[in-house]
Amino acid sequence: MTIVYVPGDSAARSIGADEVATLIAAHAAKAGIDIELRRNGSRGALWLETLVEVDNGAGRYAYGPVNPSDVDSLFTSDFLNLGTHPLALGKSDEIEWLATQDRLTFARVGIIEPLSLSQYEAHGGLTGLRAALLHKDVVGEVLASGLRGRGGAGFPAGIKWRTVLEAAGDQKYVVCNADEGDSGTFADRMLMEGDPFTLIEGMAIAGIAVGATYGYIYIRSEYPSAIEVMNKAIEVARSAGVLGEKILESKKSFDLEVRAGAGSYVCGEETAMLESLEGKRGMVRPKPPLPALSGLFGKPTVINNVLTLASVPAILKDGAKSYQDRGVDRS
Repeated sequence: MTIVYVPGDSAARSIGADEVATLIAAHAAKAGIDIELRRNGSRGALWLETLVEVDNGAGRYAYGPVNPSDVDSLFTSDFLNLGTHPLALGKSDEIEWLATQDRLTFARVGIIEPLSLSQYEAHGGLTGLRAALLHKDVVGEVLASGLRGRGGAGFPAGIKWRTVLEAAGDQKYVVCNADEGDSGTFADRMLMEGDPFTLIEGMAIAGIAVGATYGYIYIRSEYPSAIEVMNKAIEVARSAGVLGEKILESKKSFDLEVRAGAGSYVCGEETAMLESLEGKRGMVRPKPPLPALSGLFGKPTVINNVLTLASVPAILKDGAKSYQDRGVDRS
C-alpha cells in the first residue's frame, strides 16, 4: 500500500497542511486508490512546508511546498507513482539540506507517526530505557557523556543529576521545562509534536537515575498542539507499561503528567516555574537552596529542558563515548 506523509506539525498546519491532508484523502477515495495517510512531524525544512512525502515501496519521495490548490495537479501527474511534477524534490533523504545532516535528538522527527509506539521502537526507541533499567550507574554514564543543559546555560546535566541522587528525600521529582519563551524558537515544540516518546523516555531514565518516581512537563499555554500530543503520548506509554508501576516489567516505577503554563514569561525561569507548578504566582525564588536540594514541594528535583532530556535516550542506547565524540571540544 502506498503511504502518504503530511506533517501535523504546528508550522505546517498554520499554512494549510490539514487541508492538504483532507484533499489528498478525498481525491484518493474518489479515484478508488487505496492509500495510508500518515501525519508525521516536520523535518524542519519549513520553506518546503507543506512537505508531502510518498512511499510506494521505492523509498520516500518528497513534493513541496504543497498548497491546497496544488493537490489536483499532483493527482493529475500521478504523484502516487512518482510522476513528474514541478513540486517534485526527489528522494527525501537526498534533499540537499537533509542529506548533509546526521541527526540525533531529532532523528525520528518527520520519520514516524508521533503517537505510534511501535514505530518508535522500530526506530530504536526504548533501547536506552531498557539499558538504564539494567545499568548500575546511569548518572555516571550521563556525566561521562559530557551532556550539558541545552537551554542556554550549558551546566553539566550529570552534576545536577548526581546532586539530586545524593540528596536526602522521601520523594524526588523530575521536571521538564518546556516553557520555550525565546522569540522565534520552536525546537522544543517540534520535538514534542513530532517525537513525544523521546522526551518521555528521557524523563523516565532521569527518574530511574536519581530515584524519582514522578515527573512533570511544564508546557507554555501557547503550545496547545504540543500539550495535546504529549498528553496522548503519556496515555499510550502508560497503557504499554512504559510509565507507571513496574515500568517495562521491572521493579522501577515512574509516572508523569503535563502541566500547562498560564502565559507568564517569567515562568521560563526554573524556580518561577516551580512556584507555578505548586499553584502559586510565578515568582523567582531566591537561591540557595538550589532546586536540586529543595525544589518542587521542597523536595530534591531534577530540572532540565526538552532537548537535554531528549538527548538522554541516545546516551544510554549508544554509550557515553558515542555522544562525547559529537561536537567540538567541550561542546
